[in-house]
Amino acid sequence: MKWITRERPKIDRLACPWLIKRFIDPEAEIIYVPFEQVNTEAKKQRAIPFDIPDVEYTHYGARCTFDYFLEKHHIKDEALQTMALIVRGADTDRPDLSRQSAGLWAISAGLAHNIKDDQELLKMGLVLYDALYTWAKYLQKEKHTQNPVENLLLDVYSKFIRKHPKGVKKTPVWVKELKEIIQDQIDTNLSLSLKEVSADLSIHPAYLSREFSKHFEDLSFGEYIRKLRIEKAITYLGQPKYSLTEIAYLTGFSDQSHFNRIFKKHTGKTPSVYRKSIQKGKARTKG
Repeated sequence: MKWITRERPKIDRLACPWLIKRFIDPEAEIIYVPFEQVNTEAKKQRAIPFDIPDVEYTHYGARCTFDYFLEKHHIKDEALQTMALIVRGADTDRPDLSRQSAGLWAISAGLAHNIKDDQELLKMGLVLYDALYTWAKYLQKEKHTQNPVENLLLDVYSKFIRKHPKGVKKTPVWVKELKEIIQDQIDTNLSLSLKEVSADLSIHPAYLSREFSKHFEDLSFGEYIRKLRIEKAITYLGQPKYSLTEIAYLTGFSDQSHFNRIFKKHTGKTPSVYRKSIQKGKARTKG
């Protein structure tokens, strides 16, 4: 049977062919063509299209094509279910779904960059996903540092770090650059996204998402931006000339109801109650 999809595969378009060949159709022929030719070539070659819009084998909601193959063909293998989460996280830029997703994306992107022939890339992809399946089925509980000697070395290293934090721990250059970007844009671009700043820094969003909290008060990117918006809102609340609706708009909230909910979640008070407490504090100071 022939299966066809768009050229230059990275995640789903390597993971799905592997799944097809290993669990659905061992003699399958995988065809890669330019996106605009997929449907035409599918009819011409009597091939089943996948991982493109408006076909059966594609994304559904937050689930990717690999998920649909498992569901369609009633494949219940637990190792494949583990892989599905990893593939989904890598294919949809959601490294929070699985610790392995960011690694899968990094390796796949590197392979696609180095190998320009899609069929050669597929051969490497089959090796990659064979390895991932073996890990998911047999090796999930194993660790690289199981060896007692390795554990001893790690213990010594961790003690050294605790004794010499200034000599070992160094803040990456991108952290300073990111702080400057946020500081420059927070007043005018309250919808600042992880994707935008990743592009500015030339850092992959998956890496930035994973590393961000280590350098920004143990908060995720979204949590940190919300914190800055709340702090900005508190400044405006101290200025009577702004209504709550205006403050919601000025700090990037969709409406006053959204502003009230998020503000209370962060401060324990609604904006109106918080404003009254500011006014009372000023009155006491004057008195």
